[in-house]
Amino acid sequence: MATPAEVAAQQLIYPPNVMFTTQALTTVKFLAACFAGAAAGILGLQNWSGFALFLVSTLFSSLCIHTLNCRGRPAKYIPDGWTGLMNPGQENASTFILVWTLFYGIVHVYD
Repeated sequence: MATPAEVAAQQLIYPPNVMFTTQALTTVKFLAACFAGAAAGILGLQNWSGFALFLVSTLFSSLCIHTLNCRGRPAKYIPDGWTGLMNPGQENASTFILVWTLFYGIVHVYD
């Protein structure tokens, strides 16, 4: 059974704001994956070093959102809190790999 404080906190959630925040967070994570994939491809990273760059970019973008946008309280703005902020998502990992291979092929075609 929910406590009265939890019920009051749930009533303060405005669904359009939650939808906007979720969409903005998805867009930022997508762009971070694209830029990290482009950087990995241009630098010529292969195997685990490329995935390490993806991990570092995910951590950096999550830390920036946590510090700048959420003001240190991600649970107030993101439904899952810190775990929802850190989750890169399957589609963003696929985007990273796609952009990584694209830029690697363009830049390093004659190596």
